[in-house]
Amino acid sequence: MTFAPAHHAQAFLAENPDIELFELFILDANGIPRGKLLHREELLALYETGRPLPSTMLGLSIHGEDVENSGLVWDVGDIDCRAYPLEGSLVRLPWRQIPTAAVQVSMHPTEGLPATVADPRQLLIRVIEQLQAEGLHPVMACELEFYLLDQKRDANGRPQPALDQDGARPRQTQVYGLRELEQIEPFLKDLYAACKAQGIPARTAISEYAPGQVEITLEHGDALQAMDQAVRYKRLVKGVAHAHGMQACFMAKPFDNLAGTGMHMHVSLADAEGHNLFASEDPAGTPLLRHAVGGMLASLLDSLLLFCPNANSYRRFQANSYAPLAPTWGVDNRTVSLRVPGGPANTRHVEHRICGADANPYLAAAAILAGIHRGVSQQLDPGAPVEGNGYAQAKTLLPTDWLSSLQALERSSWARDAFGSDFLRVYLAVKQAEYRAFMAEVGEQDWRWYLTNA
Repeated sequence: MTFAPAHHAQAFLAENPDIELFELFILDANGIPRGKLLHREELLALYETGRPLPSTMLGLSIHGEDVENSGLVWDVGDIDCRAYPLEGSLVRLPWRQIPTAAVQVSMHPTEGLPATVADPRQLLIRVIEQLQAEGLHPVMACELEFYLLDQKRDANGRPQPALDQDGARPRQTQVYGLRELEQIEPFLKDLYAACKAQGIPARTAISEYAPGQVEITLEHGDALQAMDQAVRYKRLVKGVAHAHGMQACFMAKPFDNLAGTGMHMHVSLADAEGHNLFASEDPAGTPLLRHAVGGMLASLLDSLLLFCPNANSYRRFQANSYAPLAPTWGVDNRTVSLRVPGGPANTRHVEHRICGADANPYLAAAAILAGIHRGVSQQLDPGAPVEGNGYAQAKTLLPTDWLSSLQALERSSWARDAFGSDFLRVYLAVKQAEYRAFMAEVGEQDWRWYLTNA
């Protein structure tokens, strides 16, 4: 694994003499950036000798609490593990009041042990390398949906869409509405400018299927680089939204009566020269594409927890909601889980529509590519593509509850081979601890349903 050389930091310091602070961050299993705030004089040492981070940092729950069964707490004495900066990750954070930059780190393959096994980015690298060893180079892109919410709750303490430029609160869906995009123009202006400054290829913006819901597509590229960009883009959206007095929400289903938020993952395979191996005049793609689809379908249940990691993730799965429910595929069909979009032959690829926007991009991509590797290796046949309403034709439904997905991953021998038992030990320990804590909490819904009726 290649980390960024020290001269990159020296050049950045010379070109940015005003920067005072540096956010060092690493992404944990839940996709939450965790790290430290460094002063300017500490940056060069990070590049030269790395930075010690506690092993527990990659075994925390979504609340930032230690998970003892992860094996990264008392078993190893919360040992320091060494992390190093990633190339291209040193960027300014334009929304910060104090001049600040960010730098993303990853655990060193050997100096970072034992936390290395739990590093989501390292898992993705291992899966990519397995494909590359067979001459297959994955190309990916993300479409991330999010809500722009008011930082203030409504009179009932619930989240609400942010006010637009006219001081009105969006109430209508207005999917693909241009006025809705115009009303958030100041936010979009700063967001696109920040993306450009950070080298993130943000492209088409869409007013999505709910008031205050937005989608911006990212350009396709090398799978690891694409997921790096998705991670940094998500942080950037939240930061720019906060600077505009809003909250960017990537929760899978923040409102029971409105559309959920997804993360559609686009994927294809290329050869060493970059030629698309899925390219075909046939809208259903090449045999390689169909084997890839077969593998993703066969692995869908075992991978579901990585695509939908939280209790709330499963509220997104409702019929006729553009959130797929079944292991289905089709050509230019948005009612299936795996869609092969139309377009010129050289653009042929698969759109994976299962993930919620709350998924960790590294883990979701690793699961998708591991499924593809399975399908290509075993030459799995996905069957005929679905035509028409995929919801009505579904013969087998995915589970729509957190526990079933957790148990499916825990029982999967394929997942142990694809992701490694060490990674699964940590990840499952985190998710099991979260499940127990979630189910033990009594709240408003319990009182509303059972307080007087039980």
